[in-house]
Amino acid sequence: MVIRKIAIITGGSRGIGAATATLAAKAGYDICINYVSNTARAKEVVKACEALGARAIAVQGDVASAADVDTLFKTCDAELGPLDFLVNNAGIVGATARVDTLAASALERVFRVNVFGSFSCAQQAVRRMSTMHGGKGGNIVNLSSIAATIGSAGEYVHYAATKGAIDSFTIGLAREVGREGIRVNAVQAGTADTDVHTIGGGNPDRPAMVAATSALGRVATAGEIAEAILWLGSDKASYATGTVLRIGGGL
Repeated sequence: MVIRKIAIITGGSRGIGAATATLAAKAGYDICINYVSNTARAKEVVKACEALGARAIAVQGDVASAADVDTLFKTCDAELGPLDFLVNNAGIVGATARVDTLAASALERVFRVNVFGSFSCAQQAVRRMSTMHGGKGGNIVNLSSIAATIGSAGEYVHYAATKGAIDSFTIGLAREVGREGIRVNAVQAGTADTDVHTIGGGNPDRPAMVAATSALGRVATAGEIAEAILWLGSDKASYATGTVLRIGGGL
């Protein structure tokens, strides 16, 4: 009998998260996806994973809430088993605004989801994976963005700042837990053909704008980013930790 590994993918009901879930199911993982509100889409991802031979569950919750994160991981423990792979994918762009006009509430929300959420999930994962805590090791891949290095002036400086924090977090955590059997890496993704820019006051024209300046003349597909995530979480990347892998189409 083939023993399947267990993956938690936050923000797994759409976009890069959904593509990562189905690709991981195909690669031999049982899947636990987290989602905030779209139950119908989450169920579709679960069915797609099951069709690929995986056990799959969807757990509703907001990663900005430590209590919801705790429930997510406990549910995965109970229904699927010990965690092997965490993909910190959940994230929001937030409202388009200059720094001097950005509402404090919007700034706080972006940091709570993108940074606090990734920290909370990683804390839970390390407590389960680390050999120091009796675990058997594992992998964490954080979702960053090329915004971390280009700054996204005039639109998303607040979002870019959260992704700069994710890059630093990735490097620091990798060095902290590397000798406890855990590899920690990040994918610094370019703009993809997902609906992230249409949610919460973002700029729906941004993918077309990016495509016009990309070296490849297009944005990424969600599947292309998912391939990089799965590679970093696989044994093929066994000597990669603290790596921030840029998949940006030449930007």
